[in-house]
Amino acid sequence: MGKIKTKYVCQECGYISLKWMGKCPECNSWQSFVEEFVEKKRSSSEVVKAVSQKPVKLKNIELQIEDRFKTDNIELDRVLGGGIVKGSLVLVGGDPGIGKSTLLIQVASNIGNKGLKVLYVSGEESLKQIKMRADRLSIDNENLYIVSENNLQYISKYIEEINPNLLIIDSIQTVYNPDITSAPGSVSQVREGTATLMKLSKKLGIATFIVGHVTKTGSIAGPKVLEHMVDTVLYFEGEKHNIYRVLRAVKNRFGSTNEIGIFEMTNNGLEQVINPSHLFLAHRPKEASGSVVIAGIEGTRPVLIEIQALISPTSFGNPRRMATGIDYNRVVMLMAVLEKKIGLQLQGQDGYVNVVGGIQLSEPAVDLAIVCAIASSFRNKIIDHQTIIFGEVGLTGEVRAVNYPEKRITEAVKMGFKTCVIPKGNTNGLPAFKDIEIVGVDNVYEALDIVLGGRHSG
Repeated sequence: MGKIKTKYVCQECGYISLKWMGKCPECNSWQSFVEEFVEKKRSSSEVVKAVSQKPVKLKNIELQIEDRFKTDNIELDRVLGGGIVKGSLVLVGGDPGIGKSTLLIQVASNIGNKGLKVLYVSGEESLKQIKMRADRLSIDNENLYIVSENNLQYISKYIEEINPNLLIIDSIQTVYNPDITSAPGSVSQVREGTATLMKLSKKLGIATFIVGHVTKTGSIAGPKVLEHMVDTVLYFEGEKHNIYRVLRAVKNRFGSTNEIGIFEMTNNGLEQVINPSHLFLAHRPKEASGSVVIAGIEGTRPVLIEIQALISPTSFGNPRRMATGIDYNRVVMLMAVLEKKIGLQLQGQDGYVNVVGGIQLSEPAVDLAIVCAIASSFRNKIIDHQTIIFGEVGLTGEVRAVNYPEKRITEAVKMGFKTCVIPKGNTNGLPAFKDIEIVGVDNVYEALDIVLGGRHSG
């Protein structure tokens, strides 16, 4: 079989060259050439014959229920939308050493225990290395097939021979097509490998998981079209030195992108965290200023998380502002609200805000908790450890209503909290709660007066 002809196309201006160049002579862009196949032009008659479908009326399309199978991993099934869809293509990204391979081989074992065949293709590890990991995780399954291969043509052959129910490729950056002259991991190799696997998945009805490397900025390496081609994109987040991991869906054609799965890295692999609220509050200090608990919503699940703030006099001309797990600009804005509306003199203070547990919070409901934590640290006054807070704060200091107040309060009751400070707009229509006092506030001044002043107002 002869080599497939390729061309190099500038991604900035479309200039075509027969060989790779570092700088485009047309638009002077650097490193913009990408290798592409030279497609054979077809005649108009061939194009007409190739058309196998005709436009169909929307009301005449029959909708079939998605064929899914469970992974027996509650956290992963939640993120995927209820299980793995047959014929779907899932891209899993994350930093090196975060636990992607560990999670997938555990999932492969669970699927194999159901009597379904799983093919695990590794382009980075030898068979002995995979066996060592499997023994460490106590995995021994007759339905789990392992192969160490990079050649896409051989991989396609193995897939058609075994016809597995689940296919795992670790990783797509190591797979190459010998008909393309570029090195493995290049734009053309990654795109061609993903396209081939997608066709096989749809044709044979195989659920496929593809591991993707990430860049320094945290995005998946390779062309952005890679994320458009797949059905689901999962990001595995967390610090390598932190035992907790968060699995988040940023794209999902078969479910919500708001759900997260929380795992704990142990000697036995990744363990599911069924009750994250208990996990995040396990080591919370009870007699420390600057500590407050927020009732957050991750997907459809309420999670109680501790937010800590530290305010101290600065030693520099310009005070430092740092935020971990929360948007930096949001913290700066809330500190400005405290200065303008409450009168806290924070311009000469360093400010540090941290979300405990390594989780990322982006919803506006965390605003009121951040404000209270900062004020608590600045005034060195302790907020009652049985008080929980949530609400959005505006630039004029008003506290706005947020979504799912009943879910948040119910989770707080389960964890033994006695007081809940919420926006007054969320108090309307709430059911009666016996074991917790609901306190509604209109603005930041009222909230701080309650949590730091020691009095309650309705």
